[in-house]
Amino acid sequence: MHLLWENVIKNIMSFWTGTYKDLDQGTGSYQLPCAVWEAIGAASAASGDSIPYVFGPRPPNIASDKTKWTADTHSFWALYVAPVLLQGCFVQNKYYDHFIDLVKLLHVCLQFEITDDELRQVKQGFIEWVKKYEDYYYQHDPSRLSACPLTIHALLHIADSIHLAGPVWASWAYPMERYCGLLGPSIRSRRHPYASLNRYVLNSARLNHIKLIYQAHEVLSLRKPSVPKGVSIPNYTTCVVLPACKALIPDRGLTDKIVSALCTRYTATPAAIRAALPREVQQWGKLRILNDGDTIRAAELLAEAEDGRDASFVRYELLVDKNARYRQRPVILEQKTFYGQLRNILVIDLGPIPLASPPQLQSSVLMLGTIRRCVIESIHRDLDIHYYKKLGALEIVDISTIQCVVGRVQDRGRFAIIDRSGSLARAIYIED
Repeated sequence: MHLLWENVIKNIMSFWTGTYKDLDQGTGSYQLPCAVWEAIGAASAASGDSIPYVFGPRPPNIASDKTKWTADTHSFWALYVAPVLLQGCFVQNKYYDHFIDLVKLLHVCLQFEITDDELRQVKQGFIEWVKKYEDYYYQHDPSRLSACPLTIHALLHIADSIHLAGPVWASWAYPMERYCGLLGPSIRSRRHPYASLNRYVLNSARLNHIKLIYQAHEVLSLRKPSVPKGVSIPNYTTCVVLPACKALIPDRGLTDKIVSALCTRYTATPAAIRAALPREVQQWGKLRILNDGDTIRAAELLAEAEDGRDASFVRYELLVDKNARYRQRPVILEQKTFYGQLRNILVIDLGPIPLASPPQLQSSVLMLGTIRRCVIESIHRDLDIHYYKKLGALEIVDISTIQCVVGRVQDRGRFAIIDRSGSLARAIYIED
């Protein structure tokens, strides 16, 4: 926490802005013009509108806001926002590539589990990164020795520390820092501050002791009992739906798309599907994935608040025929990942479809999502970041195909998709 987010990342940013210990660029060209850095700061702050709240606090303006930056916000900005906004900003790409090498190493360090092979790669990766750091920033000039603080050398020992103490999340400083944050408000006397601290620590320990002995966590939490929220839909055990809810009569275009999707699902004719479809369906506002999953908003039913954060973009997975373009070849299905905006959550009471294959003789309940797919135009060469400029046509999917909510960062006319569930997943600290 302190080594990376409060030191190494801050120092590198100081190099880029020309504020590191009064050092100039020397023989390098790593400094960014003020206008570029201000544009990056503005884009960082604006990204909060398209990054859901479950990702953490809004990223502040990195160029002008010096008060809201914490280790947590530095971490998120460096791992997810900076790789997008910094691309193409340096005169020489080697400085960006050097930063991305650090980001890749940090993602591995923040994994929940690390194998011995990955640990060896981390060790060798930091050795190579420090060597390049000395070439790019220290430049092997004794007059620039201040560019080599102890924190740079400490990077060489991260792999050994993980080997001895386990993954980073097992020993990071977040719990201690949060606990220290609780101690400050407990001081009630300016004249005897330590007496207040001692009393608070003692009483907290006693209360925790009672909770553990008598299993009284819920009773002594002094909070209202948690009431399960959401409406369960039959046969959908991984998620629930949340208000708002209203009746919807689908227009002809939406009906045709639903019919087309169900024809493929049930191997039936359009006429058979239309006969089973009700005239009216339920439209829900939110979807919550169970077991601490994400809460996703349907874009059409719930209007975005003025200071809201868009949680309507999702990652979903479909089975796609590899030979769809070749009619004479057999069907070979493969799972493929897509991204898009969830427009509607529809609950449909579907009647029997006796002409389906196999016949569906009983009524059933379906939960479908209408999604506008992101037309992916490029993928970051080193990180699992997808870029798009526009949304495609509306498509109908079963709601169970939706995996999680994703964030987006707008940069120079296009959006970068931030997917924390893929290779960019990382351990985060959540306070009880």
